[in-house]
Amino acid sequence: MASLPQLIGMVHLGPLPGAPGFAGSIDAMVDAAVSDAKALVDAGFGGVMVENFGDAPFFADEVPSETLTAMTRAVGSVADAVDVPIGVNVLRNDALGALSVAAATGASMIRVNVLSGTMYTDQGIIQGRGAEVARKRTALGWDGLVLADVFVKHAVPPAGLTLVQAVRDMGERSGADAIVVSGTGTGEAVDLSDARVVRKHASGMPVVIGSGATPDTIADLLEVADAAIVGTSTKAGGVTTNPVDPERAAAVVRASI
Repeated sequence: MASLPQLIGMVHLGPLPGAPGFAGSIDAMVDAAVSDAKALVDAGFGGVMVENFGDAPFFADEVPSETLTAMTRAVGSVADAVDVPIGVNVLRNDALGALSVAAATGASMIRVNVLSGTMYTDQGIIQGRGAEVARKRTALGWDGLVLADVFVKHAVPPAGLTLVQAVRDMGERSGADAIVVSGTGTGEAVDLSDARVVRKHASGMPVVIGSGATPDTIADLLEVADAAIVGTSTKAGGVTTNPVDPERAAAVVRASI
């Protein structure tokens, strides 16, 4: 099975074909993704995660075929350009699509926002499809890692569900390989007390920080977690949709050592 990099940098794709903001050039979108991936790897990141961040508003579950086709091209181009583990996240929660893209491109990770249970999100109610994901990865012969969020950002859990119970279910019943803990939204800091709860009840699974890491916080976060996915703080001006700033990315790496 694939190994988990300690620092995973985010490649936020621009709007893909079919999305409201698509600018009409797939080549430009791919070129920007490759440029960001190279900048992250040159800065010292051990892996990158490619995500269709520019496609908002997102489908709750399955995305159109043109989205998966464009993502396959982008992920494949990134994989050709950098020699680090590659991850795929198909927003909002198309885990089966992400698996297909990963299997086609040789990517070694996927991130799934809701793998287990139910979350109330800005796309409506999203239900985990862990059973389908587990069987699909077997059918595809894919031996990568499923990184699954618990109490995912931009969402709230059902009434009465505690973080402890959600983590236990994730660790024991979901088919995940690592548990991701995030802040309340993109770029928002993780509550360290929540991260410690996840660590305590994760059934020995790796814990991944999913948002909000900065040069000022990354060292403390990695004392609790095994890895961190870092996006907004690596971008020019700290704006999620901007290109990667090589110096900001390098500052995260330096602070993590």
